[in-house]
Amino acid sequence: MIKNFQLFHISGKHDASAHPYIAMKNFIYLITALALTCCADRFSSRYILELPDVPSSWVSLLGEPHWRVERINPDGQKQIEDFPPAMKKNIEAEIPDTWANPVTAWPYWPESNLPPCVFKPAGAVFPFDVREDRLCLSWEAGTDSIFYWELANSASAHGYKQEDKKIPMNFDWPRFRELFLSDALSEAVREDPWTVNWRSAAEKTIESNFDRRRIVPEAAVQKRYPVPCGSWYGTSPFAKPLFFTEKEQPVFPVRSGINVWISTEGILKVSGNTWVFSKIRD
Repeated sequence: MIKNFQLFHISGKHDASAHPYIAMKNFIYLITALALTCCADRFSSRYILELPDVPSSWVSLLGEPHWRVERINPDGQKQIEDFPPAMKKNIEAEIPDTWANPVTAWPYWPESNLPPCVFKPAGAVFPFDVREDRLCLSWEAGTDSIFYWELANSASAHGYKQEDKKIPMNFDWPRFRELFLSDALSEAVREDPWTVNWRSAAEKTIESNFDRRRIVPEAAVQKRYPVPCGSWYGTSPFAKPLFFTEKEQPVFPVRSGINVWISTEGILKVSGNTWVFSKIRD
């Protein structure tokens, strides 16, 4: 078992061959405030973004998704671009190669009123996911990229600068990934890392330090809704489908924020005590 450890370090050269994972709404994170643009010499390289296969349940019910790609451009600013399904294999991005930085790709279905930031994203952290001329995004590294953005946002709120250890460009991402390949984290987290509240984990990490014991599932409240029976699929690519027979009332695990499930019968959206069931648009 991997014991608790210090995950921040002042890094020099990054190892691009480090072991990869064996996978906010328009929120502008203040990357500039972290002095990412203060590097005297800026260098960048262009990569093809290789997106992962979309879960078959999502595609069969909703069709191929559009993609919203969020990254840091060579000027150190957050850049957001949208791409239709046909562009999936032709997305390129210029990535600054003077620091570790994230790329996040949100799948979304505007025809079904499912905008970006509802379904969980794929992601990558440069340079650890570079393979020749490609930056390979995965569903597992989606949590890495979101944790990076949340660390950046929290560090900015606390006034940290480039020389401070507590900024995500100085985080030991390969070692962080090793946690998910061991029994250092609970089975529930390893099966679905999106059960973790990554914003809360980032805030606590910046306030004190990284502690793997904070990487735990957020408590869920079991709630019943009068929706059709059958199979229901969540917004995490790792979540196991829920199945309800005709003899039982569907019960869903509701966490903070917006919760969404889809089925052949329609879409269930839950936020707090408010819920809406609607048909999937063709």
